[in-house]
Amino acid sequence: MSNYFPIIKTKRLILREIVAEDAGNILKYLSDKEVMKHYGLEPFTTVEDASNEIAWYKSILNEKSGIRWGITLKEQDDIIGSCGFLNRVHNHCRAEIGYELSKDYWGNGIDNAASQKLIKKNGFIKEGLLRSYEFTCGKFDDLYMYSLLKQDVDRLQPHEGNI
Repeated sequence: MSNYFPIIKTKRLILREIVAEDAGNILKYLSDKEVMKHYGLEPFTTVEDASNEIAWYKSILNEKSGIRWGITLKEQDDIIGSCGFLNRVHNHCRAEIGYELSKDYWGNGIDNAASQKLIKKNGFIKEGLLRSYEFTCGKFDDLYMYSLLKQDVDRLQPHEGNI
């Protein structure tokens, strides 16, 4: 792992750097059609696909256009998903957030099915819908946009999340 990569710990999770040895775990969940449904790519079929994904994570970090953490449960070190910032534009003080999670962990308060509730609970505001924004798996997908501005964060009451 890199010396400068930040590790984030919550009550249940550790977010850490994704390394080459994680390719097998990444392949497990990124080969699942349901997981990939909202990811913007076809399901992965080989370890090489997963290795290329890890290389992309490293490239956005090196370019300072994003960062991607591997999601692990505190009691195990296997990657069960990833999350992070991408399309960071320093001059405009903005970035996008993205994440995906192995279907085995959906329904546990950290999954895609509850994503809209989770981000609303944490102060994000629904900005709108980008209709047919991405072409994936032979069809166009809609994309909902949410935002969280500094003034939104300043007015939120601090609370302990269940993540």
